[in-house]
Amino acid sequence: MSLKKDRTGAPGSQGDAKLPEWAPEGGGKGFACHVQDGVAASHDGVALQASRPTGETSGKKTSPAKYRRPVLSIDEMADQVLAGNRMVLARAITLVESNAPRHADKAQDLLKRLLPHSGNAVRIGITGVPGVGKSTFIEALGCYLTGQGHKVAVLAVDPSSSISGGSILGDKTRMEKLSGEPNCFIRPSPSGGSLGGVARKTRETMLVCEAAGFDVILIETVGVGQSEVTVRSMVDFFLLLMLAGAGDELQGIKKGIMEIANALVINKADGENKLPAERARAEYERALHYLQPATQGWTTHAYTCSAVTGEGIDKIWETIRTFEKITKKSGVFQGFRKKQTVKWVHDMVNEHLTSLFFRHDGVKSKLPGIEEAVAQGSLPAVAAVKQLLRIFHDDEGSDGN
Repeated sequence: MSLKKDRTGAPGSQGDAKLPEWAPEGGGKGFACHVQDGVAASHDGVALQASRPTGETSGKKTSPAKYRRPVLSIDEMADQVLAGNRMVLARAITLVESNAPRHADKAQDLLKRLLPHSGNAVRIGITGVPGVGKSTFIEALGCYLTGQGHKVAVLAVDPSSSISGGSILGDKTRMEKLSGEPNCFIRPSPSGGSLGGVARKTRETMLVCEAAGFDVILIETVGVGQSEVTVRSMVDFFLLLMLAGAGDELQGIKKGIMEIANALVINKADGENKLPAERARAEYERALHYLQPATQGWTTHAYTCSAVTGEGIDKIWETIRTFEKITKKSGVFQGFRKKQTVKWVHDMVNEHLTSLFFRHDGVKSKLPGIEEAVAQGSLPAVAAVKQLLRIFHDDEGSDGN
């Protein structure tokens, strides 16, 4: 089959529209595509060289940018987020997540505008070992919640490669049904190597989503082990997903993560795995009696569910709502959020100091040599740290000798 033939008016084509040369012949209306008009020269119609006359590049005229997004002020962006504009919401999150120094002040101005409108959602952290079915569970819970009239935002944290630093960010494709729900917003973010598998800017992203009117925030973490406790410092309810028959139950009990869970759910309780899941639930339920409650006034229990069939999802949501009601009545809910905010301040101070340290001119100039000396064994690590700290405190960039 030739892909280069002119498909204008070909049998089965979409009217008189000219399909691209790579369109399947005879695809008809089953082949849906839209080809955006291109521009001469460089990106968005910008000339290759600024010295060339406007509209000319190598003798060819450039077209003005037709689809360029409008530049929004912080006030305009905040107003659009509050109005529920999803396209602007995505742009606002991108601004908040940016590590570029030129975006830092803008991001903080935006958060100041949105902060008074946040805090009205229930924040749920969902974690578990890889393969436990976190994405499937979140899709089942999210679809159930949207069916109940809730607006759900899913912040899916994707692991970043320790080699390339990249992330696939494919969580949306694993939640195909939930992605199509009009009352759901899914935002995948790279973990960036953060401890606990939580993106560094997850807290800020959560506030932006709350300001946009989402009343349930689901945070899916990477699931890498005991360091998952990091997510507990930013959510109201912490849910731990487990598997039946994955190994010695005692090994699971030894993990400190069970001590901070508000609910323990045995997933994939369907088919032949239903009875093993129920046995595992009973084992964990007995074990939970020996652990100190994660939240004052709340007793953690174990449950079973099937994210595939949906069985047990309603019970889990009912448990979350009961937790919210009890802890708000006792004041524990509000007190825990205040502690989270204070911890947030400490985390940001640590982050800012780390950034200042490695951007310091003296540190940047001396760091390669000190690292090489440590690698060669000629300089102890402790001595290297002391040298770098002395350099940081010396505005003249002294070598610390």
